[in-house]
Amino acid sequence: MGEPETWQQEQVSLAYLSAIATRGGATSAVWNVDKDGVDVTLQRDLIDVAFQMKCTYAPTLLSDGETYAFDLDRRTYDLLRSPTRSSAGFLGLVVVPREVDTWLTQEDESIVMRCAGYYARIQDSPPVTNEGTTRIHLPKKQRLDQSGLDDIFTYAFNRLFGPREGAL
Repeated sequence: MGEPETWQQEQVSLAYLSAIATRGGATSAVWNVDKDGVDVTLQRDLIDVAFQMKCTYAPTLLSDGETYAFDLDRRTYDLLRSPTRSSAGFLGLVVVPREVDTWLTQEDESIVMRCAGYYARIQDSPPVTNEGTTRIHLPKKQRLDQSGLDDIFTYAFNRLFGPREGAL
C-alpha cells in the first residue's frame, strides 16, 4: 500500500490511544471537530484529560537519542496550555513504520500493532512568541502506556485538588 495518508495516521493514533485507555481503565470520547485543539478526552475516576494526537512515520529524534521532537502549531499549543482548561492538555505522538501494511498484523486470535506512543504535558506551559510552530519534546521515557497514563491522571488530579493524602 505504500506510505500512509494523513487520515490513516490520524486513525491509527486514535486507535492506539483508545487501546491504551481501555487497558488503563479509562473511557475515551473522540471529538468530531477539534476546534479546541483536542481530538480525544479520556476519563478515569471522574478526572478528565484532553489529547491532541499526532502520528508520524518519520519522527525527529534529538541528538540525545532519547527524545522525539514535534513541531506543534501555535494555536493548538496555546489551546492545550491554557490555564482556564478544565481538563489538562497533552500532546500524544504515535510513531509508526513507514509502510502502512506493517502497522497491524494478525496472529492467530490476536492483532499486533507495530507502533509506540509518547506524551508531552502542554498544560501550564509558558507562552511562546513565535507565530508558526512550537517544538515540543517528547522523551522516550514518557511512553503513552499504562504507567504513563497513571502519571497523566495523577497530574490531572493534583492540578485540580492538590496531592492525594498518603501519596508519595
